[in-house]
Amino acid sequence: MTRSRPLPVRGLSVAALATSSLLAGALSAQGAASSDRLPGYSPATSRQQSFLEREAIGVPTPTRAQLHARELSSIPHVAGTEGQAKTRDYVINEMKRMGLVTEVRAYDVWLPHATSVRAWRYGRDTVELALEEPPIPGDPATAMAQYPTVNGFSAEGTAEGELVFVNFGLIEDYAVLDSLGVSVRGKVVLARYGRSFRGIKAREAEKRGAVGLFIYTDPLDDGFARGDVYPEGPMRPNTGVQRGSVFNGQGDPLTPGYASVPGAPRVPLEQTAVPRIPVVPISAQNAEILMRELRGTDIPAGWQGGLPLRYHVGPGPSRVKMTVETDAATKGTKTIWNTLGTLRGTEFPDEYVYIGAHRDGWGAGAADNVSGTVSVLEAAEALSALANRGERPRRSIVFATWDAEEWGLIGSTEYVEDDSLKLLRGGVAYLNQDVSAQGPSFGAGGSPSLRSTLRSVVRQVPDPQGRGMVYDVWRRNTGTTNPDAEPAMGDPGGGSDFAGFYNHLGIPHADWGFGGPAGTYHSAYDTHEWMRTWGDPGFLFHATAARIGAAMALRLANADVHPYDYVEYAATMQRYVPLVTRGLARQGWDTTLASPLATAIDSMALAAARFTEARDARLDTELPKPTRERANAALRRVERELTRPSGLLGRPWWRSLIYAADVDNGYATMSFPGVNEAVRAGDGDRARSELADLTDSFRRATAALDAARDALGAR
Repeated sequence: MTRSRPLPVRGLSVAALATSSLLAGALSAQGAASSDRLPGYSPATSRQQSFLEREAIGVPTPTRAQLHARELSSIPHVAGTEGQAKTRDYVINEMKRMGLVTEVRAYDVWLPHATSVRAWRYGRDTVELALEEPPIPGDPATAMAQYPTVNGFSAEGTAEGELVFVNFGLIEDYAVLDSLGVSVRGKVVLARYGRSFRGIKAREAEKRGAVGLFIYTDPLDDGFARGDVYPEGPMRPNTGVQRGSVFNGQGDPLTPGYASVPGAPRVPLEQTAVPRIPVVPISAQNAEILMRELRGTDIPAGWQGGLPLRYHVGPGPSRVKMTVETDAATKGTKTIWNTLGTLRGTEFPDEYVYIGAHRDGWGAGAADNVSGTVSVLEAAEALSALANRGERPRRSIVFATWDAEEWGLIGSTEYVEDDSLKLLRGGVAYLNQDVSAQGPSFGAGGSPSLRSTLRSVVRQVPDPQGRGMVYDVWRRNTGTTNPDAEPAMGDPGGGSDFAGFYNHLGIPHADWGFGGPAGTYHSAYDTHEWMRTWGDPGFLFHATAARIGAAMALRLANADVHPYDYVEYAATMQRYVPLVTRGLARQGWDTTLASPLATAIDSMALAAARFTEARDARLDTELPKPTRERANAALRRVERELTRPSGLLGRPWWRSLIYAADVDNGYATMSFPGVNEAVRAGDGDRARSELADLTDSFRRATAALDAARDALGAR
């Protein structure tokens, strides 16, 4: 996909085409400037910064990364357990050793743990399912105590009834069942993992009257159909179980939108988005036992999975039963701990670059997310080494590990809600590390404003297997052969700890990692031995992810002027306008309703090009500190202006008007969510209102860009 200039696609306004040559010129100028110096830097500071980045990139080591990984994955560390307290202490002690200023931020949150789970099939014979994942010979970590195979925030209680197979449990799957005359009311449903967030599967099953939900991972998706299974290969054995939360929300369910600090009001549990039915994940082996006697309606086309039997929808004739017990009545509230290690900035100490990873898991969690925690620790090692010899960053860098991400981004959300005023004023960027290393293939995503910076960094980080630089391998692996194109990067729709920073507050974010074939996600088989054998032998990519993190954090912390790329940002936004236009057309509405939005984005593109040109010109000479402060304060407002304090309709926590997780999918990203949700709902009045709001937000963002240019004295 071309990322070097706005695309003149059908549906763009005349203004976009009229300004395209000016934008192309600005991009060419930026490219020329970047060959001489780093964007956002003067010639002198650019030379020093390039030297510092090379130094930082050389510090992380695979040997130390493996030591961290082995220690952090030595015990299961589910949020709210003693094992997780041990990871807290390990990380804090390591940060203290490095010389960082450390803090443990604790929150008391609603986090009921399962204490017991059982399941049966009643038919020609009665079978109680063996739910625990059996140990793998040669991997002692798989014999450690396991968290019960219950989804986080499952309701407790008993569910019994005929079984109905609902495919992936998507809204469209239930529509197919309706067309077949199959109801799930009063039934227990069985769904496959995949294609939507598991919380959406629980929500849709409950909405349709199901009394309980089993979820399994079909071998067609990450089991033997994809490759050899562990321990002979990296994929999921038929006995593997994927745990995970089914909470359709962010943060502590009882303190929505505000931090769970002492004295904060708690809402009643019945007002939260936690499920009211038991939800139990099971293995493919157990799914086969349940489906063996399932008959009833034949499956629709495309519903057959990889189990060695013919799938049927049901209902029945066999019955199933599940029971879930939790500690909700006795100790449902638990303490979680975020760890923070800070390098205080020398020039702008109240401006902050965060690099963070969640520290909790569902077991040993070697990939998810010990790998991310190790990346953050090794990045901290690199930058603290520079600081200890006198090369401290100009802005403060915070190395964070978050608790309870697996339960609904709880730790990072509570922190963002707690420190929102500080973050809104001084938050420069958030860099996220979630499953940063479980293979050799690089991928990245985040706000379009940071993509060019990330590409610049990975151009100078060597691929650890000697294949060139990470950027070169990335291009080859993605088949990016057009010299004017860049490898595709993911959009920030939520689902990890960046959501509080970006989707809630509008702080630009970037993330990256190395992936490969893997089938141990959220299972007892995500162990150090699996990682050592299959995920990242030698822990080369753990260290490489940290090298990228160290250079990224340092680049953003030391810039004279924030190196946000709003030329690329505006070009990305222009590509979303035709999608809005087509949505309007599908509803039979006037497509010119999108014209003011297109014009506002075109104006932002023009302002971004002018700002970039002015920034590079003004940085040819040294800028006074007050000038840089005013310009940077205006730049930090740009993406804040693209949020709405009242949030999306029905989802007030989600403030970004640019990206959000699809409310009916949970994983998929929706661009311009306020507008596109209104269009999907067929609500014309709401669509007009959302278009007006979005248009105004782009006008405010453009005004912030113009203010940054004015602060530089360029107008």
